[in-house]
Amino acid sequence: MKIILDAASSGRTAPTRLVMLPAAFTAPQDFVGAGFGAAARERGLDVDVVFVGCDLLHVTDRSILELLYRELVQPARAQGCAVWLGGISLGGYLALSFAARHGAALAGLCLLAPYLGSHIITDEVARDGLEHWTPGELAADDEERRVWRFIKTLRAGELRVYLGLGRDDRFVARHRLLAAALAAPSVHTVAGGHDWPTWRTLWDNFLDAQFAAAAPAP
Repeated sequence: MKIILDAASSGRTAPTRLVMLPAAFTAPQDFVGAGFGAAARERGLDVDVVFVGCDLLHVTDRSILELLYRELVQPARAQGCAVWLGGISLGGYLALSFAARHGAALAGLCLLAPYLGSHIITDEVARDGLEHWTPGELAADDEERRVWRFIKTLRAGELRVYLGLGRDDRFVARHRLLAAALAAPSVHTVAGGHDWPTWRTLWDNFLDAQFAAAAPAP
């Protein structure tokens, strides 16, 4: 995996590590270019941020999930870090897939306009209503239903979730299905579409909502 570490301070591990996964056809440098790291530093947050690049092969065969656990999440926990995992679009979907397997290893999820599967599965969930929808017996490669089975558990679970949405996102109807599975305070909607300016606004909101209150005064 390609990673960029934006550390809160040199030579020291922060108590919180935030690992962010990219949208399709984007790279760790795109997070940097959009000011994601700068936003954390401007707020004086004691949070190490890791921007991850995903090889398409590792996404396709889902080996990225075990790579994340073995190379990033497990070592961070061994250092005493609380680990948040997040992502944009496809990265948000991967974060949900990871949490379905290793949710106990995470302090929270930051999901910005997450991809939620094909219209086949989302139409199925919308038709039945998530409360009544059942995944049935899952095939080993049926990752989309596995993700939605996990989504069904989020409201009753202990994992903290931030869901950030653009009001004019082209996938907004699918996003509303996920929003309905969460407590209202977990869902944050802003003006904008499926693009970097909207994701940056949501990122700022996430940092303020989850971490800024605990940041030391300048």
